[in-house]
Amino acid sequence: ALINKIDWIIYVFGVFLLYTAFKMLKADSHDFNPKESMVFRQISKVFPITSSMDGNHFFIRRLGIRAATPLFVALIIIELTDILFALDSIPAILAITADPFIVFSSNILAILGLRSMYFLISRMLSKFRFIHYSLVIILAFVGSKMLLSHHVHIPEWVSLSVIVLALAGGILASLYIPEKADKAPEEI
Repeated sequence: ALINKIDWIIYVFGVFLLYTAFKMLKADSHDFNPKESMVFRQISKVFPITSSMDGNHFFIRRLGIRAATPLFVALIIIELTDILFALDSIPAILAITADPFIVFSSNILAILGLRSMYFLISRMLSKFRFIHYSLVIILAFVGSKMLLSHHVHIPEWVSLSVIVLALAGGILASLYIPEKADKAPEEI
């Protein structure tokens, strides 16, 4: 509905997808410390956070101070990822159609199934090492298509073909390009 009322909002989605593709391309694999994340810092501004659990309680009271447990932090993070996935699925469906009913219903279905889809994709990322680049290509294509949507019409079959070919290419490259073995130190 927002895209039908405000034409330029599609450019915002397109730039967001191109930025996401760029960040994925430049992402390095470093150890993640949850205590340094923005969500953890924001929650700790509202509630003190304890590292101890007390059964299935979200909050515990110690020395007269009410503190959030790691269970509460996990719940907040899970719900925020659901919202993020729902927002992320809007540009994805808009790459295929702008019909409000299809966009709305696909987002409802996406919210219902994206958490399980995330675990599938995370396993695919560990099994198929080049699928990451497939996702970058798909995001860049969809973002570019959105930026060009008022100037160039790209048929739905082209969009679906790019998505299928990118995923197939990443999977096939992962299967057939051998992994570089770490060089062993030379023996003296």
